[in-house]
Amino acid sequence: MPERLQFPKPRILIVTPAAAHANNGNWQTAWRWTGFLKRDFDVSIAQQWRGTSHDVLLALHARRSADDIVAWASAKGVAAKAPGLAVVLTGTDLYRDIVNDAKAQRSLELAHTLVVLQERGVDQLPLQHRAKTKVIFQSTRPRLALQKTSSHLRVVMVGHLRDEKLPQTLFDAARLLQPADGILIDHVGDPLDAQLAAQARQTAADCPHYRWLGGLDHETTRRRIQRAHLLVHASKMEGGAHVVMEAVCSGTPVLASRIDGNIGMLGKGYSGYFEVGSAPQLAALLRRIRTEQVKLPVANQSKLIEKLARQCEKRAHLFAPETEKAALIGLVNQLLKDMNAGYP
Repeated sequence: MPERLQFPKPRILIVTPAAAHANNGNWQTAWRWTGFLKRDFDVSIAQQWRGTSHDVLLALHARRSADDIVAWASAKGVAAKAPGLAVVLTGTDLYRDIVNDAKAQRSLELAHTLVVLQERGVDQLPLQHRAKTKVIFQSTRPRLALQKTSSHLRVVMVGHLRDEKLPQTLFDAARLLQPADGILIDHVGDPLDAQLAAQARQTAADCPHYRWLGGLDHETTRRRIQRAHLLVHASKMEGGAHVVMEAVCSGTPVLASRIDGNIGMLGKGYSGYFEVGSAPQLAALLRRIRTEQVKLPVANQSKLIEKLARQCEKRAHLFAPETEKAALIGLVNQLLKDMNAGYP
């Protein structure tokens, strides 16, 4: 029989400013996308594009990858909609940088396709860029919802200590609670801000029901989310938080700040929001859920935590790996198709 011709796979480069050791959302997205693409494409990850002969560039972060985006467009000889270029927008892109940073704004113009990671992200873009924007929800493997004790309420917050995550809300809420309330708070995250780390240590010293655990590996963190009754997500700026979908897909309801990045993940009608920075609202929600846990021990007695669990379950399909994989492969194939057809 004649030897079958082997055609080279299209070459895909994912550029992310995050390195593997950072263990943040950008890196996790890049690593997961590599797994989704590797069967059909020759895919790699780098922190920079160095002029190599790739067919598609997926650039995470409009501002921090701006130099690579400009270099790609320059190599293609275009001033807008560079062939083969998709720019994935983070929370700081959407809710800060594209408003006041010229490099981030230029990245919007140069992208052939823009990607947002939750359904409200499109609303933040200038009107002229919305038609070329695609929503791709990130994904995670589902985990079995665990039976949990009623002797206390275990709460976990996951996020490196930096201003965008607004950990002060959790610190202040912990101070509004008392050990006798039966609410135990675990806080996971690296000390990226020395002042916030000092506040975390002081909160732990003053509040025995609060623990700052520092940075943990991804698997350990996921197990803590799985074992908790609730995840708290207090950010003031998000593009689509990994920990929210990980909680939803682990059967752990979420209490989240009322920002577009969280609403775009959990839905407009979700019942677990508190206003940004409002420690009293967060503490009140935690007290209510703990009180119902004690006073309404029978299942289905109109408890808030069970309502939140049902609402999360209805959103879980959005974060399925097969959904994200299909959307990502569709994006890459469309980039290749448009490039081969000579579209701008």
